[in-house]
Amino acid sequence: METQVIKQQEETIFRSKLPDICIPKHLPLHSYVFENISSHSSRPCLINGVTGDVYTYAEVELTARRVASGLNKLGVKQGEVIMLLLHNSPQFVLSFIGASYRGAIATAANPFFTPAEIAKQAKASNSKLIITQAAYAEKVKDLASDHGIKVLCIDSAPDGCLHFSELSEADERDMPDVDISPEDVVALPYSSGTTGLPKGVMLTHKGQVTSVAQQVDGDNPNLYFHSEDVILCVLPMFHVYALNSIMLCGLRVGAAILIMPKFEIGALLQLIQKYKITIAPIVPPIVLSIAKSPDTEKYDLSSIRSSQGQLPWGRSLKILLGPSFLKPHLGYGMTEAGPVLAMCLAFAKKPFQIKPGACGTVVRNAEMKIVDPETGESLPRNQPGEICIRGDQIMKGYLNDPEATARTIDKQGWLHTGDIGYIDYDDELFIVDRLKEIIKYKGFQLPLPKSKQCY
Repeated sequence: METQVIKQQEETIFRSKLPDICIPKHLPLHSYVFENISSHSSRPCLINGVTGDVYTYAEVELTARRVASGLNKLGVKQGEVIMLLLHNSPQFVLSFIGASYRGAIATAANPFFTPAEIAKQAKASNSKLIITQAAYAEKVKDLASDHGIKVLCIDSAPDGCLHFSELSEADERDMPDVDISPEDVVALPYSSGTTGLPKGVMLTHKGQVTSVAQQVDGDNPNLYFHSEDVILCVLPMFHVYALNSIMLCGLRVGAAILIMPKFEIGALLQLIQKYKITIAPIVPPIVLSIAKSPDTEKYDLSSIRSSQGQLPWGRSLKILLGPSFLKPHLGYGMTEAGPVLAMCLAFAKKPFQIKPGACGTVVRNAEMKIVDPETGESLPRNQPGEICIRGDQIMKGYLNDPEATARTIDKQGWLHTGDIGYIDYDDELFIVDRLKEIIKYKGFQLPLPKSKQCY
């Protein structure tokens, strides 16, 4: 025991440049994101970029409770799983938050998955109900018939399917009280992790509350969103980044979330100008499309105060969409980590200087260390090793896979990412390699030749 104590004292543990904050980890996720709703109940919450429909916070909160009641009426019990087979839509948000109110778990899948891929995830998660669109109902027809899974469509309802109104128009007063523990699972994204085939990542209420708070709560939030913002959501909600860092963070601060089901350059430019989008979390291909489009100069994009990199956008895209915009690494995430491990502090309300090539600093209320892959010993600054993180935001484990969980989270609670990096004297994280030289292709791990390592 004495040796273990000495070893623990010798560990080099890194923390955020920002101070820790008080996080209400006792609250279920839905109560947390709507905790301050009284101050913005009449403000826009969701904007459907296709139809122009606007849902206020009061409407979204009420409809989510109705969805919970509808799920209960259809036989979905606390702790059971529903699948969201949807593109970005208001119904995705309502279904996810409604499942949280019910004490159920939401797993999301790409509607473009094959029927076999959808069936594999649905059966592995033991999904009881699938919410989708009529265009994808045929993909789950046999699955639903063979396993007694109910299918609801958010548009028209083909034969054998129910309509989403069965949920959204249910009586919220019929919903029984649910005792939700902070350790209960609320989201079940699927990830290949560092090894093997896709596995269900169990994200708890406490974990998601912690992750969102790490980003947007406190006097100097790491990710500075506020209630006056209009946040673009064109990245897929079935991916944990958009689910957590756009949808949930946006709801927490009372911002308006403008939902686009898919990227189309003309529609995007029109929506930025029409709704005066202020926050645009986008990926490099979209940035390049904006920069190269001949139509860009026809629109006023000056409302955007921050892009994915939280860099100011002005009218001169020729300058701002150059190498300095695309070069910096802006953040670092992993589904199993909840998902954010580190963020560039240019995101903060009182921003820090951006260091090119860095992923930022570890999020607040968490610990990070760099370990020698051979010995497991923690390493000092500027020495590369495996990145490990510990905190309430990390996953509970992999669904029904204790062996894979034990390989990823050690007995001291450190999640091992499989990424190689180092932390410099300014507490900035740099990723330089992968522990295993692999790429992922359709769920399989394939070795890379030495000359083609992923960085």
